[in-house]
Amino acid sequence: MGSTGDCGNGKAAGGGRGGGLVVPEIKFTKLFINGEFVDAASGKTFETRDPRTGDVLAHIAEADKADVDLAVKAAREAFEHGRWPRMSGYERSRVMNKLADLVEQHADELAALDGADAGKLLTLGKIIDMPAAAQMLRYYAGAADKIHGESLRVAGKYQGYTLREPIGVVGVIIPWNFPTMMFFLKVSPALAAGCTIVVKPAEQTPLSALYYAHLAKLCTFDIIIQAGVPDGVINVIPGFGPTAGAALSSHMDVDSVAFTGSAEIGRAIMESAARSNLKNVSLELGGKSPMIVFDDADVDMAVSLSSLAVFFNKGEICVAGSRVYVQEGIYDEFVKKAVEAAKNWRVGDPFDAATNMGPQVDKVQFERILKYIEIGKNEGATLLTGGKPTGDKGYYIEPTIFVDVKEEMTIAQEEIFGPVMSLMKFKTVEEAIEKANCTKYGLAAGIVTKNLNIANMVSRSVRAGTVWVNCYFAFDPDAPFGGYKMSGFGRDQGMVAMDKYLQVKTVITAVPDSPWY
Repeated sequence: MGSTGDCGNGKAAGGGRGGGLVVPEIKFTKLFINGEFVDAASGKTFETRDPRTGDVLAHIAEADKADVDLAVKAAREAFEHGRWPRMSGYERSRVMNKLADLVEQHADELAALDGADAGKLLTLGKIIDMPAAAQMLRYYAGAADKIHGESLRVAGKYQGYTLREPIGVVGVIIPWNFPTMMFFLKVSPALAAGCTIVVKPAEQTPLSALYYAHLAKLCTFDIIIQAGVPDGVINVIPGFGPTAGAALSSHMDVDSVAFTGSAEIGRAIMESAARSNLKNVSLELGGKSPMIVFDDADVDMAVSLSSLAVFFNKGEICVAGSRVYVQEGIYDEFVKKAVEAAKNWRVGDPFDAATNMGPQVDKVQFERILKYIEIGKNEGATLLTGGKPTGDKGYYIEPTIFVDVKEEMTIAQEEIFGPVMSLMKFKTVEEAIEKANCTKYGLAAGIVTKNLNIANMVSRSVRAGTVWVNCYFAFDPDAPFGGYKMSGFGRDQGMVAMDKYLQVKTVITAVPDSPWY
């Protein structure tokens, strides 16, 4: 099943930072369609590279329109005639919990795949990403047997009720910054609802998604009744956006598309959905999130939170608090300590437990971030620290801090998706709110204050889907997540996320002899 890459398990790849690099075994490189790993119809492959060195990790089967057609056909057959939508919620719940067990059992290997493919910290993958993925599966497993409609009080001699039914075939297009979490953020509620799924992982990071397809195949736990994830329910088709992604979003037999990525691609997906079969679309797009620090804040805590908000995952996170607004009373102290903190962030091999920040995901993103840094300098912002590549191999960039940033500057308006902090000063609460809302995005915001009145006022005034007070990156499966404005629409996480994978059907029956009307 699948094919093995060129790198053996635990093999050291020469060069890099601090000696040889551990490269996990690459087991699955083919498309996963209708329960089998298969070559692309065209026979084409593409390279996925290790951002620590730029070296090729594996050659991955490249899906295009013909492969999308096959995957959608398999998903449609599984939806229209298969067992998954017709299982009880309890049965689906059992299968999803079994899949969560398998994710936990293979957590070390999966964290290593994401580390080598995306440059993510191995330690955090083991203690955050993998447990969170299993938790997400279990959360929606618990929802699978709680999907129900309601009775209606219909006027006249009628009785009425609603049904909530799975929407059908769901196309899932996910980004490269959190390959595991994004996979289960979309797939878990869709599975609970009884949908069938075609996943296009990002071309930069396809490895863990293919491994999850393999685990779904292993998920059968009752040979007699064949309880498990049936063939065709989960299909994984690595490929490129203009080919595989476009074919999926415009496919006439796909009922819904769930996408996380850039606003530019989100707009293209909406257009494709409209021009095809008017399929349902949910979009979680970019962000330019403000971090607002008030005079009464503990400066050390605020600096720590702000550094985490923008440098975590090398800034490759949609909710990065990249615009840091600090009230004038503590601004100078904050700037000094923020620079010290940035210089203490260790940039290096994500497989090294002492590393705080690994490499950017690929050469394209690496060069894009460096270009934004140059734009910031050219537009008049002052570079206090960082701003340069580091190391002699791979896509590493120093944690970077700018001051003297104006709201109209490119680095304050556009999503950089890298370790670049823009530090700005404000005087009043009203000014902070105005500056925070001075963006086309509205995904998240952070507030640091000891004053409950200020926290309440600002959290109600900032136009963002999530507001963190005296914390950051506090995610939970029960907390809905999504954006305002150009950060998209629809919500992941929470019970509300089930809505985008369900249809509501009204049933009204005439009851002519009823005494109630």
